[in-house]
Amino acid sequence: MNKRLLILSFCFSVFALQAQLEPNNHQVDFELGQGLNFRFQENAYQFKISGMMQPQALYEEVEGSEYDLFLNSRRTYLNFSGTAREEKLSFFMQMDFSDNSPLLDAWVAYHPWENWSIALGQKQNVGNNREMLIMENYLSFPDRSLLSRSLSNSGREMGVFLEAKLKAGNMLFVPQLSLTSGDGRNSFGTDSRDVDRGGVKYSGRLDFYPLGEFEGGSLRSIADVEHQSQLRMVLGIAGSYNDGASGSVGESHGDFTLYNAIGESQLPDYRQWFADLLMKYRGFSFLGEFGIASATSLEALYLNQSLEDPLLATQIGEYLALGSAYNLQLGYVTKGGYGLDLRYSAVQTEFELNNRVLLPSSTAYSIGLSKYLKGHSLKLQSIFSLLEPANGTQQEMRIGLLAQLVF
Repeated sequence: MNKRLLILSFCFSVFALQAQLEPNNHQVDFELGQGLNFRFQENAYQFKISGMMQPQALYEEVEGSEYDLFLNSRRTYLNFSGTAREEKLSFFMQMDFSDNSPLLDAWVAYHPWENWSIALGQKQNVGNNREMLIMENYLSFPDRSLLSRSLSNSGREMGVFLEAKLKAGNMLFVPQLSLTSGDGRNSFGTDSRDVDRGGVKYSGRLDFYPLGEFEGGSLRSIADVEHQSQLRMVLGIAGSYNDGASGSVGESHGDFTLYNAIGESQLPDYRQWFADLLMKYRGFSFLGEFGIASATSLEALYLNQSLEDPLLATQIGEYLALGSAYNLQLGYVTKGGYGLDLRYSAVQTEFELNNRVLLPSSTAYSIGLSKYLKGHSLKLQSIFSLLEPANGTQQEMRIGLLAQLVF
């Protein structure tokens, strides 16, 4: 953490040094939800400090067991960002102090041309479903869907990211590519000698806007708080290929090790594919997502180095989350800022006969009520959800209330 603070101090010192060149040509302002902004040399250099708090109360009960009551801060973010216009650079760093591993995002981007960017560092991977590309402060529910929770962890990874925006009349195409470690965020763990496992992860996404871009940058969220004056939609396809995965959803490493016929470590390859659709119009919003996860390179694998226990066909589901899932979400936000959201998600495991798989078949129903006091900068959210496993185990119920303040 000391190294991160040293890097942050250096970045801020660079911006401050530029401000000294023209001491009377700078601005400082603060607005709720927009953070504390420093602008130097007619906006040639910008630096921003912002953050978010989400105190919550959550009631959780598993059928046949005692209930649990949580009173905590679900997320406590602090972030720093900046741009250097002439150098065509930008950076972003974000931490969650409600998490044992606080670093979420840390990247630097170069913008060689308008609508093109190349980023290096840790950020949200483009190969995930649409909801996993939405920042936590813009979610319609306090939690993510069953699909997102089943096929992702935080969605962040370390690597190189390329993005472009290509216009054809009113239509817009946004291709994105990434090459990451495949070991999730903070992939080196607590020690730099804790090396990554397996190979790299190749990811890509293509988004298509047939009716033009969303108004007011509202693609950042799912709910139509801005009330689109015309129908807007984005269709996306995404996928990833993890060349040697040692984590359940390809976002961690060292969770397990398998061996080949000569006793050497060998990991299975892990693939995910997603298709999604997001539509918004005059307060209404609809999100539909489908995802599927599979594994390859499973031939002649063993559970131990002594080669005594071969990996059976259905056992790979005990190490990797394999199967399919979909998520449907419908919402409406009034002009007064009251929101209603309905969500239905389902997961279908690849191996029904193995009750030890990491991704069992289940369905989830959620209803959310929100009050947007100042957009997503200040809002109240409540949720009632039911999780019903298909194998006859106990039903899970959650009732939660969350307040969000973005400063």
